[in-house]
Amino acid sequence: MKQRTKSAAKKRIRKTGSGKLMMVGAAKNHLLSSKSKTTRQKKAGGVFVAKGHAKALKSVI
Repeated sequence: MKQRTKSAAKKRIRKTGSGKLMMVGAAKNHLLSSKSKTTRQKKAGGVFVAKGHAKALKSVI
């Protein structure tokens, strides 16, 4: 049987054009009014998945 894609992983992780994996960083959903403007701007983009985790995650996407 083929391995199924993990639904949780496909909702949270996306593959870039170069093949790297990106995800949304932490502390981005609520209580944003207490965080500084620069912190909110830095969190606006995604973060790359660490190389150690990327190999395992590519098999579930």
